[in-house]
Amino acid sequence: MYDAVEDNGRIVPAIEAEYLSEDKKRQEVTYLAPYSPGTIVVDPGAKRLYRLLGNDRAMRYTVAVGAAGYGFSGQATVAYTRAWPNWTPTQNMLRREPEKYERYAAGVEGGLDNPLGARALYLYRNGRDTYYRIHGTPSPWTIGHDASSGCIRMFNQDAIHLAANVDKGARVIVLPREDRGKWTASDAGDAVAASADAGADATDPA
Repeated sequence: MYDAVEDNGRIVPAIEAEYLSEDKKRQEVTYLAPYSPGTIVVDPGAKRLYRLLGNDRAMRYTVAVGAAGYGFSGQATVAYTRAWPNWTPTQNMLRREPEKYERYAAGVEGGLDNPLGARALYLYRNGRDTYYRIHGTPSPWTIGHDASSGCIRMFNQDAIHLAANVDKGARVIVLPREDRGKWTASDAGDAVAASADAGADATDPA
């Protein structure tokens, strides 16, 4: 699953064992989000991304969240995907940290060292670019953590897998940070327990 793989003439390096735990591997899980199959749910607070499969199941991916990854929430759609995309820093990035990004102002060609990695999904809302990206990364050690830049980073192998299974126009739900863990099996269990506790409180004598 995370071995080296040839992709469009490039060899994507294997993910080293030190960066990859069983919990970080993509896997099918129970997930109770009330959306149709094919929907993507991004949970930045939990460092997870889910692609809904139907019947309360989802493919779960572990992600890293850059500073921009917390700057957007709500609904969007996948306008298009790109393999080995070029990357250009935004004007905000150039203004905020010119010493870091000025040398990249003309753009960076797609490749193994490109910050967007092997694939990028471009999210639009109401026909306009949100500048929110779901993308690969040349820095696998960041997965499962907050990152200094970018939006939602994935292992390159996972970004390739996700892009291959997502349709143009797919709905994307990005949860606010405070909704971490929403719709997971543990979240549902907590809700049931809270409901039971509330019921018990209601019947207790004052």
